[in-house]
Amino acid sequence: MSRAMVPSQQKLAEKLTILNDRGRGMLTRIYNIKKMLGNPQNKPAFLTEKVYEPVYRYLLRRFPHVDSKSSTLQVINNIKQDVVKSLSLYYFTFVDIMDFKDHVVDLLTTIDACQVHMDVTLNYDLTVNYLNLISTYVSLMILMSRVEDRRVVLSLYNVAYEYLNASSDPSFPRLGQMVIDYDVPLKKLSEEFVPHSRVVVPALMSLHKIYPKRNLPADQMRATGMLSLLAEPLKIMNVPNTDMVQCEYLSLDAMEKWIIFSLILCHQYLQEAQLWDLWKTALQSGYIVQLCRDEVLHIHSYINTFFESLKGHNMSKRVTEVKDLQHQALLSSPGIHRERRKFLRSALKELALIFTDQPGLLGPKGLYIFQALAVARDEIHWLLRHFDNPPSKKNAVKLSQEDFVDRQLPELLFNMEELKSLLRKYNQVVQRYFVQYLAGYDSVLLNSLIQNLAHCPEDESVILSSLYNTIAGLSIKQVEANEVFDFRGVRLDWFRLQAYTSVSRAGLVLKDHQDLGKHLNMIVFHTKLVDYLDELINETGDLSIYCFYSQIFEHQFKQCMEFPAQHRFSIVFPIICGHFMNATHELCPEERHSIGTTSVQYAHWFLKEMSDEVNQVITAICEEQCMLNYKLLPKHSAASILQSSNKHKKKQDKKKHAGPEEEKPGTESIRKNRENFTRMDKLHMALTELCYAINYCNVIQVWEHGFVPREFFIQHLETRFNKALVGMMMYNPETCEIAKPSELLSSVKAIMSVLQGLENYVQIDIARVFNSVLPQQTQATDSFNGEKTITANYTNWYLEVLLRRVTVNVGQIVYSPNHKAFVTVTTDNNSKENLFLAAEEYADLTELRALAELIGPYGMRHLGERLMGHVASQVEELKKLVIQNKEVLFNMRTSFDKPEAMRDLFRRLGNVDSVLMRMTIIGILLSFRSLAQDALLDVLEDRIPFLMASVQDLQHFVPNMKDTKYSYMKQQVVNEMASAAGLSCDIDPLLISALRSQKNEPSKEYKDSERKSTSSDTEVANESDYELACLLMVFVAVSIPTLAKKEASVFKASLEGNLSNCHCLAKAVNQIAGALFTIHGPGDVSDRLQEFLALASSSLLRLGQSQEHDKETVKNRESVYILLDLIVQESPYLTMDLLESCFPYALLRNAYHTVYKASAMDS
Repeated sequence: MSRAMVPSQQKLAEKLTILNDRGRGMLTRIYNIKKMLGNPQNKPAFLTEKVYEPVYRYLLRRFPHVDSKSSTLQVINNIKQDVVKSLSLYYFTFVDIMDFKDHVVDLLTTIDACQVHMDVTLNYDLTVNYLNLISTYVSLMILMSRVEDRRVVLSLYNVAYEYLNASSDPSFPRLGQMVIDYDVPLKKLSEEFVPHSRVVVPALMSLHKIYPKRNLPADQMRATGMLSLLAEPLKIMNVPNTDMVQCEYLSLDAMEKWIIFSLILCHQYLQEAQLWDLWKTALQSGYIVQLCRDEVLHIHSYINTFFESLKGHNMSKRVTEVKDLQHQALLSSPGIHRERRKFLRSALKELALIFTDQPGLLGPKGLYIFQALAVARDEIHWLLRHFDNPPSKKNAVKLSQEDFVDRQLPELLFNMEELKSLLRKYNQVVQRYFVQYLAGYDSVLLNSLIQNLAHCPEDESVILSSLYNTIAGLSIKQVEANEVFDFRGVRLDWFRLQAYTSVSRAGLVLKDHQDLGKHLNMIVFHTKLVDYLDELINETGDLSIYCFYSQIFEHQFKQCMEFPAQHRFSIVFPIICGHFMNATHELCPEERHSIGTTSVQYAHWFLKEMSDEVNQVITAICEEQCMLNYKLLPKHSAASILQSSNKHKKKQDKKKHAGPEEEKPGTESIRKNRENFTRMDKLHMALTELCYAINYCNVIQVWEHGFVPREFFIQHLETRFNKALVGMMMYNPETCEIAKPSELLSSVKAIMSVLQGLENYVQIDIARVFNSVLPQQTQATDSFNGEKTITANYTNWYLEVLLRRVTVNVGQIVYSPNHKAFVTVTTDNNSKENLFLAAEEYADLTELRALAELIGPYGMRHLGERLMGHVASQVEELKKLVIQNKEVLFNMRTSFDKPEAMRDLFRRLGNVDSVLMRMTIIGILLSFRSLAQDALLDVLEDRIPFLMASVQDLQHFVPNMKDTKYSYMKQQVVNEMASAAGLSCDIDPLLISALRSQKNEPSKEYKDSERKSTSSDTEVANESDYELACLLMVFVAVSIPTLAKKEASVFKASLEGNLSNCHCLAKAVNQIAGALFTIHGPGDVSDRLQEFLALASSSLLRLGQSQEHDKETVKNRESVYILLDLIVQESPYLTMDLLESCFPYALLRNAYHTVYKASAMDS
């Protein structure tokens, strides 16, 4: 051979590397063009407009010899700018493909001329890159021939270009000819490859050493102990004994493509036995071959179409053979691959368990992981493309869907990710092992092999010496110092050396020194384990193909979530989304954003669905626990008590009333054996599996985004917990039904105990969830969706439902001070069955304690503020009534010691009943407020006793200050704090605040059926507030005796209250007087209350002087006398001495005696 053809000048290694990479980029670009032109929504608009259809028909008919001066094409002149701009990417992609084709043809010709010897077990890099280039080239040409409208696009661009530049594009003639030549690509390619067959055939023949060993059925894999570390336990610490290490993880898919595409083009050589065996096995392995991503060929029919187009006596025989192979592939390949996946599930699981337990084995046995990943990856690719592309119905072979619907595939995917994560986690273990192996064994053996070479030319000698020096100089200290290794130069030098030594007449013939070649292949693999580990993992275990089979990806995930045994492997789906960016190529940057967005969206969706599934399981467990907890409520003990009391009855009575015994709490835990799975067992099993998935990894990296599964779960858990809390109230605004606070509290505690148990399954801080959700329920709206909370709903219910019924249904619901509750009273006219609700079940101290525990001090304050707003509205209405009777009240205030004048003035007084009714409403509201404060105090003293002691101490000992103004302000601040903690104050700070805001801007009126507004707000504002407050006290004092004639004013000793709730006037008088005179007056609350007491006592004494015939007026006189005593007892400003000075104590004593005696007789 002439000196001009020396291999070092031909740069075979460099050209193969560059062209393979460029070929992948061209495939990616033509794939995207095919997808865009195949979808009407993505096409340029002018390609779908009917106006231009005559133009496109003309271009197709004349292609490639198009006359741009034709009148048919003149319409293109109007849109030439748009055409050039829109189609330039498409056009120049075809130009780049043409350039790529030229370079490939040139390189293949050069390789032929150099008579390169190909052997995959010897010059691995050279052979693999050569066969890859052929398969990429063939795939590219076939894919190009399948692009719709390619002729129209190219012609249209050229015409528009010619209109713009007055000359056609220089590349168009050759480009048009290429499109025509490769319209039936196999025909043209088979002609091209006639001279190349001398190199292609030996390369394929070398596959006969490895392909049959890799393409084994599952039972043979088991029998040979493939991928099993335990098959030979004595050799578990030894490096695998193989002389073709890189072939062990070579892709089976890639080999089959090499075999099929190469032998289609060199079909004359199918007569050779070894090639026929390869051809037959490859075509029996499946009926779909991948071109690029999800673009595939139904390979048997495609081959037959090509063979039928050829002339020759052998072709009909070949067509028949291919049809037979297709039939065999349809019958047997799905079952073979199904069994292979079953084997791989167990094999990969075994590897993962062993390497997790003994990560030190990753050094000597790391090859097993790459073998396992490669085989598993090929099986998944096979399943995806065959599941998505069912065979034609013409084949008359019915395939079983069970062979393609693999419910346990997530386990295989998970085991692949587990092995990859182990390699990444223990990469330094692998590095340390192989740095020592390279320096201590590989370099020594390489030196020995070099020394044994009889003759070595200078170029080859330089490369071999460089290789030896690089690996011999390695040290374990470099690993310990975290030095970055880079052996790309070593690998490229060996690639170059393969090219130099594989040509004919080489100075050093590689096939004559096979030990050297195989050892250098081994060295290259070891260097990859040191510096190229991530790329090696991607090469063998990349699953980015799922990006293009998104529907199957979704289907497999949904199937995984429906199959509880696979729940723990569900995390693999968002992890696989991180592979999607591996499918991109730098020659097609425009698709990076769309693929990246797809990967992020899918990862988000998977994690959201997983979190929802976990939350559904948790919700189901919480429901079960709440039901069990509900059975333990005290009210359910009544049946057991009744049953035990009936034990002494006669047997006959028992038989008569016999019925199914109710299941007692605790029976659900009784079981004879563990085989009986209850619903709770299944739920806890599902929770365990799902939490394993959530807890599997800390962060999932997906296209510059980091997804934290536990954070996803916590966010969804918080939202679900927040909804559950409000949902358990069972609040129905239409029917006004709501759960009792004590029952809700019991359910909340049951749910919290379930959630606390989550910390046993997944590493989360459940206290953070509680601290995020529960405080929001103390506000009127939550921060998640702005929905109403427990506080808002209970506040609304108590004020608008319960207390409204107390005020409207007089005599039915009574506030009982000794019961510390609002009590529903049954009379002859109403029974508890006919009443809407039993008030004592919602408004006693126990229920309000539960409410206080649920909504806390903030929620109770919100309840108090709303309640005081209603009180302020009533006060405003009272002021209006006072204004109407101002003159009469002023006279009564100065004439209280003149009985006759008072009697006359009282007759002139109007709206007496309305005043008493509104004061009673205020009293009821304040009584409820007092009860709620007591409940809050009980809860806080139990929860924060030491802090409460400090608050009480501050309230009792407010520091004195010389400045009265500042002293009063300090007192107000302390009272605010004490009130918020549930402590009672002489004057409620919330009431003062509500009345003060009412003074500045009148509040919304409290809706009441008997409310009448007879004066405008302007009139109220013009009156003296202090004088109105004084006259209001007069009005109430002189109106009290009218209560005696009302039937509902009777005092019930058992309740310590009146049926009309007029005993609540005591609290209303004291609180309203204290608040009004604190706000409007000079602080003379005590004087004004003494004045009130004098007026009220004189009015009541006149009631005692009523004539006998006026019995209706004095019917409940004694009950009203007691009210005066209650007012004094409730007041911090009045004393019994003051009362006795103006009202005889004997009357009070007789009044108590009378009412208690009457109550005893009634009972």
